Amino acid sequence: QVQLVESGGGLVQPGGSLRLSCAASGFTLDDYAIGWFRQAPGKEREKVLCISSSGGSTFYADSVKGRFTVSRDKAKNTVYLQMNSLKPEDTAVYYCARRPPCPSPSTVIFGSWGQGTQVIVSS
Repeated sequence: QVQLVESGGGLVQPGGSLRLSCAASGFTLDDYAIGWFRQAPGKEREKVLCISSSGGSTFYADSVKGRFTVSRDKAKNTVYLQMNSLKPEDTAVYYCARRPPCPSPSTVIFGSWGQGTQVIVSS
C-alpha cells in the first residue's frame, strides 16, 4: 500500500524548533519529489517547500526561508522538515505528498492527502 505518514508535530513556544517526519511505505521515496504543505485554521492549504528526488529544495513560502530546511534519509525512506525559529503564524496542520518535480508551482499531488501533523506555536 502506497502511503505517506506525517509525524513530529506538537506544541512549541515561539522561537522553538520541531522536526517533522514524512515516512513512506509501498514505494521508494527517492523516486519522487516530495512537497510539504500546511493548512492554518480558516485558511486554504498552501505549498511550503519541495525537495527534489536529487535532494535540492524549492521554497514556495517566503516566510519560511532561512528557518525551515528539508532533507531525505534514504535508508529510512523518510523526508524530514526541520523547522527553527518558529512563529505563531506557523501554526497549521502540515502535510507531505508526492508531487510533480520541483520547482514546478503545480499544486497537483500524486495520491491522496494523509492525516497530517498538527503544529501549534504558542506561548
